[in-house]
Amino acid sequence: MKRQSRAGQLRGFREHFYRQVVDAQANQPLRVLAYSLIPSPRARPDEDWGTLQAEADQLGYAIAARLHDVAVPVTTTYLPASSASQGVYTPPWDRPGWREAERQLRAGLADGVLVLDRHTISSDDDEYRAVIKHLGEHCRAFLHLVISEEPVAPT
Repeated sequence: MKRQSRAGQLRGFREHFYRQVVDAQANQPLRVLAYSLIPSPRARPDEDWGTLQAEADQLGYAIAARLHDVAVPVTTTYLPASSASQGVYTPPWDRPGWREAERQLRAGLADGVLVLDRHTISSDDDEYRAVIKHLGEHCRAFLHLVISEEPVAPT
């Protein structure tokens, strides 16, 4: 139950910045950057971009640019609890495609970033929240997920 509650908080936080952008837009279409994180250098983001384009079309967003990064695993050792290594991915702000997305947002070339799910950004709640906050406060932009943090329960 706590996990769902945290997911709901993150969704509410993300939606707060979305509303700020929408309120400032004066009925103009929102421009988004389609951003994908692909699993290897040999993979292509085409399938992700097809899904992101369909979501943008459904919501009336205009895709300003398509950007992607390769999910590069980094090995981190967590001490003192364990000396075992655990694989994690490069934080978004250390990825070249994400840095370009932020540059375009700060330049006013787009209003937000469209991604498949929150794990495209980060699976770590605190890191994910920090990215949403940075986009909202420093880039005046929002993050839109095709798959929400907290899926709607079936009825």
